[in-house]
Amino acid sequence: MQFDSLINLSQTCRHERIVKMIRDQGFVTTEELVTTFRVTPQTIRRDLNYLDHQGLICRHHGGAGEPSNSTVNTAYNKRQQMQNVEKNRIAEKLAEKIPDEASLFINIGTSTEAVARKLLSHNRLKVITNNLHVASILLPKEDFTVIIAGGEVRNRDGGIIGEATRDFIGQFRVDYAVMGISGIDLDGSLLDYDYHEIRVSQAMIANACYRFLTADHSKIGRNAMMRLGHIKDIDTLFTDASLPKPLQETLTRYQTEWVAC
Repeated sequence: MQFDSLINLSQTCRHERIVKMIRDQGFVTTEELVTTFRVTPQTIRRDLNYLDHQGLICRHHGGAGEPSNSTVNTAYNKRQQMQNVEKNRIAEKLAEKIPDEASLFINIGTSTEAVARKLLSHNRLKVITNNLHVASILLPKEDFTVIIAGGEVRNRDGGIIGEATRDFIGQFRVDYAVMGISGIDLDGSLLDYDYHEIRVSQAMIANACYRFLTADHSKIGRNAMMRLGHIKDIDTLFTDASLPKPLQETLTRYQTEWVAC
């Protein structure tokens, strides 16, 4: 085999392994890839640019993540099956920070539904939610007060959205907001897909004393077209991800705590 062929074969194998690492982890840093493959940063950057051009990954400053559609979220029934182990581990750690007799908002998403399940061992919680699945999960707890926000019920995921929902949320002032998110940009932007859902989540953040965000590794660096807010609006990020350096620096700058789960 000629030398050029050996180089091409090595490059192809490296590309395949890079794509697999990103699919497994959600996001990998350039430094991690340099260490793993023992090549120069310039080589990795060329690899990532090529794979991004092929649509196999999404290139970011400092690394790369999975490609995503910025306009349409993954279907709810598929999201129910994704990263369940990680979501449950994150949910357990977050639930430990919620005391008995607390009041809280819980927004739409499979990650926040995992938190709701972990809260069933608590006592005398007061929960306001725009998520029908969360309300159903909490229903067996007779000592809980569960309040469902009014508004339009979204067929695809049981979320309740709209101006009436946002206005309803604005009537409360609670201890904690438990928030899920579709994506977190490396500059700290919190991203999601539905304008009406975002308005409700913004109201929850504005009317809670402490804001907790649950985000597994697949959300780090993931793109979505709507900006919900910024990581500086969050008190604590709960994640299983090894955070890329730019995002770590952003969290430190705004004094947002992050908990590795």
